[in-house]
Amino acid sequence: MSVAGEPSFRESVDMMFRRATALMDLGPGLQEKIRVCNSTYTVRFGVRLRGKIETFTGYRSVHSEHMEPVKGGIRYSLGVNQDEVEALAALMTYKCALVETPFGGSKGGLCIDPRQWDEHELEQITRRFAYELIKRDLINPAQNVPAPDMGTGEREMAWIADQYARMNTTDINAKACVTGKPPHAGGIQGRVEATGRGVQYALREFFRNPEDAAMAGLSGDLDGKRVVVQGLGNVGYHAAKFLSEEDGAKVIAIIERDGALINEDGLDVEDVRQWMNRNDGLLAAYPKAKHVVDGAKVLEMACDILIPAALEGVINLGNAARIQAPLIIEAANGPITYGADEILRGKGCVIIPDMYANAGGVTVSYFEWVKNLSHIRFGRMQRRAEEARSRLLVEELERLSNDQHLGWQLTPDFKKKFLQGSDELALVRSGLDDTMRTAYQAMREIWHGRPEVGDLRVAAYIVSISRIAATYKSKGL
Repeated sequence: MSVAGEPSFRESVDMMFRRATALMDLGPGLQEKIRVCNSTYTVRFGVRLRGKIETFTGYRSVHSEHMEPVKGGIRYSLGVNQDEVEALAALMTYKCALVETPFGGSKGGLCIDPRQWDEHELEQITRRFAYELIKRDLINPAQNVPAPDMGTGEREMAWIADQYARMNTTDINAKACVTGKPPHAGGIQGRVEATGRGVQYALREFFRNPEDAAMAGLSGDLDGKRVVVQGLGNVGYHAAKFLSEEDGAKVIAIIERDGALINEDGLDVEDVRQWMNRNDGLLAAYPKAKHVVDGAKVLEMACDILIPAALEGVINLGNAARIQAPLIIEAANGPITYGADEILRGKGCVIIPDMYANAGGVTVSYFEWVKNLSHIRFGRMQRRAEEARSRLLVEELERLSNDQHLGWQLTPDFKKKFLQGSDELALVRSGLDDTMRTAYQAMREIWHGRPEVGDLRVAAYIVSISRIAATYKSKGL
């Protein structure tokens, strides 16, 4: 995905870290302590499949234990390697600090193409991988809590949680060993949509600040904005769906592994997703849009907002100069290389960085972890009390109207919404929205308050590193 002369993903993360620390008053020893990855475990294990033993290689990196447990997803991909896992673990550390979730950073991966294996085979592989990590305390509610990532989802997390429970039969908090589980297996409402929903909330908060939008040459809100989405997996799908259906944005192009769809009048995201589900994840032959074989070129088309939501390094030295979007929001981890970032900033492009933009997943994972430790679903204690209090107010207003012959009438739609107490999904979305707003304002304060800070990425790193440094100092380091 990159070109000659590009730093690796891990090197890019380190270079961006150093850009920020050059503007901070931290001692070199503390800088190095925050930067380095504490440990990486490589596991190799065999599973008997299809009449022979297959050997798999997996990783679990722990970047920082300034807070515990450490948190980070597990991805299944043939591209998984130690450098990638360590870079992603570092991003998790900074991300958790930025959105104030009380975790250190970790990441895991298994070098495998999940599409090559049947479901029961994937379960065997996942359970054995989990076993190797659990017996080393690399999965534990108090020490290391994985989540889904590329190539994994609710199903794999349920298998991991069950494997942990089998190996720790007396741990009352066993369900908290992993997040991203299905709701019926201890998960939380809104977790699947969380990262895409967080991208939506991040863009909403950006456009609530007209001077920020003006820096990208944009104005108004999201209504009518032309959007290009690269990757219609879980994150890209939910971000595109919510932006088009709830905010009035026009998704004019969707890029996937077999090319791209283009429709200047706007694509029906849900319809495209259903087509992909029926056609092995392929876009070709979709009847309601133009199909372009070279999807990478579509990254360069004119639009208002570009959302890279798949792999790292898709915007690099080879194509950065041709990117036309004035605003890019990094829904994926590391989609813009260090060199490309410099080129884009030089052109005046505003980049909403990955450590903030895709933090919705870890934020709602935090809510799920808290739910598992408290052993009660959100909303169970207060929902009906909220409804009863709201009903009292509505009934009193209606009584006053009747007594005084005022003729007031509450519209049915308002009354229905007002009388509805907050269930778990509503509370999760509220907590995520608050988190994304608060984190953006923390970045924005640095961005606009310090002339030497020229972009949101450096601002995000400064906020994160400052918080991590404060934690280390409080421990006596």
